[in-house]
Amino acid sequence: MSERRDPYQVLGVARTATPEEIQRAYRTLARRQHPDINKDPGAEDRFKEINEAYHVLSDPERRARHDKAGRERARPRGVQTVDIDDLFSSMFGGRYGTGTDTEAHITVGVEDAFRGGRRTVTLPDADGRPRRYDVNIPAGVVDGQRIRLAGQGAPGVAGGPPGDLYLVVSLAPHPRFRVQGRDVVLDLPVAPWEAALGARVPLDAPGGPVRVDVPAGTSSGRRLRLRGQGLPNPRGRPGDLYAEVRIMVPATLSTRERHLFEELGKVSAYDPRGR
Repeated sequence: MSERRDPYQVLGVARTATPEEIQRAYRTLARRQHPDINKDPGAEDRFKEINEAYHVLSDPERRARHDKAGRERARPRGVQTVDIDDLFSSMFGGRYGTGTDTEAHITVGVEDAFRGGRRTVTLPDADGRPRRYDVNIPAGVVDGQRIRLAGQGAPGVAGGPPGDLYLVVSLAPHPRFRVQGRDVVLDLPVAPWEAALGARVPLDAPGGPVRVDVPAGTSSGRRLRLRGQGLPNPRGRPGDLYAEVRIMVPATLSTRERHLFEELGKVSAYDPRGR
């Protein structure tokens, strides 16, 4: 087995690095070396090394044990002996022989993120072979959130327990919904008379059909807010739904419609350009 590099060296951070600096370094390196992106033959090994280093440094207890073992190794002989259990604990994430945690990316649709539920995904395992996983998608999952599959990571050493698998969620682009955190934004087409007179119009939201009150005198671009109709939040207030008004005009007019619009143009003093 090749000698393990110091996790600080792997992530390129100082020993005094803050958790935020460690996380930023990890995300940058993980994206650069991810096997799905980097086709270099050594990228997969580097990606595993980066994950293993982050596994040690992202947890305060594991990091403390690693730092303690490093200080003990640096002391002159005869001063204090190194506790071998502590040393292996720092290297293998808390238990001798425990496998490293691994990370993979999955794409979730906006509707699935809203409702949650179980789904089966196929991902390469630690040896690169395809494997099926049953995943519980929590309702309200957001972009970048990690879903933990306990015991589904890399196998342990010498019969030790495996690590965990973390699935990093990416929300799939949607033709109508734009997700901003837990808020959802979508366009609301309305007719000119609905915008001028006010109306209650139907809207297909991620959670199902709803009706929106359009105030009289509404112009294109106005955002109508539906509180709590965005993505759910298991730990707090849900997001909001924002309907952006888009005033639509008929592509073709009947004779009667054309006469009415012409009459409106004659009697109305309204100037949309404010001259």
